[in-house]
Amino acid sequence: MLKGYAKNSTLCDTLCFYLRMQNDEVMPVVYDFAYLLQLCGKKLELEKGREIHGQVIVNGFEYNLFSMIGVMNFYVKCGEIDDAYRVFERMSEKDLVSWTSLVAGYAQNGFHERALDLFFQMQEGDLKPDSVALVSVLPAVADLKDLRIGRSIHGYALRLGFESKVSFTNALLDMYFKCGCERTARLIFERMNNKCVVSWNTIIDGYAQVGKSEEACATFMKMLDEGVEPTRVAVMAALHACADLGDLERGRFVHKLVIQKKLDFEVPVMNSLISMYSKCKRVDVAASIFDNLKKKTNVTWNAMILGYAQNGCVNEALSLFYMMQSKDIKSDCFTLVAVITALANLSVTRKAKWVHGLAIRTYMNNNVFVSTALVDTYAKCGAIQTARKLFDMMQERHVITWNTMIDGYGTHGHGKEALDLFNDMQNESVMPNDTTFLSVISACSHSGLVEEGLHFFRSMKEDYGLEPAMDHYSAFIDLLGRAGKLDDAWNFIQEMPIKPGITVLGAMLGACKIHNNVKLGEKAADKLFELDPDDGGYHVLLANMYASASMWDKVAKVRIAMEKKGLQKTPGCSLVELRNEVHAFYSGSTNHPQSKRIYAFLEALGDKIRAAGYVPDTDSIHDVEEDVKEQLLSSHSERLAIAFGLLNTSPGTTIHVRKNLRVCGDCHDATKYMSLVTGREIIVRDLRRFHHFKNGICSCGDYW
Repeated sequence: MLKGYAKNSTLCDTLCFYLRMQNDEVMPVVYDFAYLLQLCGKKLELEKGREIHGQVIVNGFEYNLFSMIGVMNFYVKCGEIDDAYRVFERMSEKDLVSWTSLVAGYAQNGFHERALDLFFQMQEGDLKPDSVALVSVLPAVADLKDLRIGRSIHGYALRLGFESKVSFTNALLDMYFKCGCERTARLIFERMNNKCVVSWNTIIDGYAQVGKSEEACATFMKMLDEGVEPTRVAVMAALHACADLGDLERGRFVHKLVIQKKLDFEVPVMNSLISMYSKCKRVDVAASIFDNLKKKTNVTWNAMILGYAQNGCVNEALSLFYMMQSKDIKSDCFTLVAVITALANLSVTRKAKWVHGLAIRTYMNNNVFVSTALVDTYAKCGAIQTARKLFDMMQERHVITWNTMIDGYGTHGHGKEALDLFNDMQNESVMPNDTTFLSVISACSHSGLVEEGLHFFRSMKEDYGLEPAMDHYSAFIDLLGRAGKLDDAWNFIQEMPIKPGITVLGAMLGACKIHNNVKLGEKAADKLFELDPDDGGYHVLLANMYASASMWDKVAKVRIAMEKKGLQKTPGCSLVELRNEVHAFYSGSTNHPQSKRIYAFLEALGDKIRAAGYVPDTDSIHDVEEDVKEQLLSSHSERLAIAFGLLNTSPGTTIHVRKNLRVCGDCHDATKYMSLVTGREIIVRDLRRFHHFKNGICSCGDYW
């Protein structure tokens, strides 16, 4: 009866029944305490469990091995690992089960090195680990990423024939994935004779966690084909993979499966759906799921805030954050990271300072994830020196922190500082990852450091065993292209070990536009349109390249093709903040209240910069008079935003502008002269990088 209560009733009812036993003077047996301790551990009822521990001693079971293992396991489940160890130390007899329980306890509570130490101590006491002991220690090996020990455990298990045990093999799969050996994990999985649902979950989740999203999706589909009923672990891993791929179609398929399998009542699954739709650019669907979800955890709120942030919906993200606070839902470091991510899109230093203050007030400013997000935000607001100060103050830095700071330097055109920081990272024995090399190669590209960029591209594979992904190839083509090495770039594309994607060919086309190489530009465009015929941006880039070469018949041909397909050029938009209000300007727009004043100011400013040496680049415009060409150029969105900033701020104030597209060559040249004649620093953040204009010079060194 007591066991029945413990399995199926509340702790209160179970303890009441135990008291009835005592009142009826029924002497408890050792198993009774095991049932009670298991329930206390499950409910994390530490104080009640301590009382049961006292009852174990009072009833004379202090030296009973079975009862003390139960006490030890209770403390482990409650996270009181020190108490568990004290119980273990007092045990007069220690068998393999007690050692295994303690090893598992340390591993489960994050003390991985201690778990390994105890595992080795156990063997020094002439106790040979069985498959259960190996399953207990493998999670510690996995989290430490100690492949050498993992392989030695695998070899030991093979010699004793443990590999046929499914629970051990599942733990082995997890270990190999976390140690970066997904090929080995796959081989073990394929050789398994008796795969259970946990085996499938482990391999699907393993692929999703290491970024092998296609493999995760394919394995998930194979699992379904073989008639294995998916659990929420597999479904969540599949959604994670769909999110990383941005694959909305497959994501919708998994969503239907969630409804069919009646998993839509499980909050973690719905949280994964919110994240998937957000990453697939359907934040509206994510918001609908969020609104209809009756039970929400703080993870749900965090996922939705981050979803808004990732889709540039800053106001919606902030509104949801304020609503979360009004409902007294406790925010955590991940909430703050989501809010900081949203504000980073604004590129407004004042907002960065506000959220930094919020982090300090909530005692989360020392959290490594929050601090890293703040470094990123300050960098994206143009305050690269503040970002570096915060970076230097951090007591703990992850590889993501180093990547963020290196990327910040790169986007600001500080290539030397980015490379110096990479060297510091190596000196501190922080292992760079694929993102590190992407940031370093991009930094070299933005600063014209071709030889250095070539060295790092080779080094990532030769010295670190990291296989370049499409983004690395894109950055490398951008590096060669900006430096004018177009033939080298095109030959490299032809010899790539993987089929060049849109980003690679887009980088090539952009470089051809900069250097007026129509022949290679046309080749890149042809391949681009095969991959994505409906991207208007690349059509515009091709048309602009033809216009720069005065090939007006081909310009007309591209524009006619765009009209037939219904493709439109994305309108240029520039933002500037003034007194807590963000002002948006579109190219040629006249709807701003100060429009007349802005255009008059630009006309006068145009005379000054021409007198200082500025020569308008009107080659990209035709069919109009020369003076009209200049007027069209002077009405570009960034010039309107800069003029507004100059008119409405006091002398000496730095002007901050954010643009949704790349800065055009003529505006880049004009802004240099504007900074010269006005004596102002002008910071423009475009789609790719920052441009710091000061005294007629740009930080990009014209590698824009």
